[in-house]
Amino acid sequence: MAQENDLPYSSPPRKLLRFFHKSRDQWKAKCQQAKATVKRLENRVRFLEKSKAQWKSKARDLEQENAHLKAKLQEEERQREAPIWLKKND
Repeated sequence: MAQENDLPYSSPPRKLLRFFHKSRDQWKAKCQQAKATVKRLENRVRFLEKSKAQWKSKARDLEQENAHLKAKLQEEERQREAPIWLKKND
């Protein structure tokens, strides 16, 4: 009896063992689920950053093309409005 009083737990070891195993297993499952969620979210962020960069690049290319076409249109309008004697002979 003296040894039982020295133990930090008053419950029988068989019950404690089951409780600690269950607690450990629940903690492991929770940790694994959190790790999976973090990995999934990191992958999603990586995909979205890549997609954002691609769209930015495409928008930048289209803006450059738009500026080029506007300049070309202005040049053609200027040539159309120029007097006949300034036009190049083709």
